[in-house]
Amino acid sequence: MLENIQVQECMTHPAIMVMPTMSLRAAQQLMHDCHIRHLPVVKDKHLVGILSSGDIRRAMPSDATSLSIWEIRALWDKVTVADAMTSYIETVKPESSILEAVRLMSENRFNSLPVVDDLGQLVGILTEVDIFLLLLRVSDANPIKPAVSAEKQAATSP
Repeated sequence: MLENIQVQECMTHPAIMVMPTMSLRAAQQLMHDCHIRHLPVVKDKHLVGILSSGDIRRAMPSDATSLSIWEIRALWDKVTVADAMTSYIETVKPESSILEAVRLMSENRFNSLPVVDDLGQLVGILTEVDIFLLLLRVSDANPIKPAVSAEKQAATSP
């Protein structure tokens, strides 16, 4: 059933993306406003990285800092997406099998995979949420009958 489904059938497209020169604070606000945890980073139409909410957390100043909120904000505006993003990225093609993509995500503990075409240009993003929605869609099409307990089965048997 799932072996015939391609990534392009359930990926999010177009993906919300950012440039490496964007401030980390602006990227964080974009993620917050759009309720997302991953932003593909694109330069000259090509994928150059991915920024996750974890990357942002790691780049944030420590709570133990003695800087004022204003000083932190001023510094935070100077940090760019390129400073915090992950540059090594695994990707999938739109025509890749969803099972291949899930296997790649599972093996590498990824929460998302950018989807690129043959030219390396971003065409979408596959996230855990996309996979959950696919599973719900597939299960609605082929409802699984609830298991009958042994007690119920014994009570209804002649």
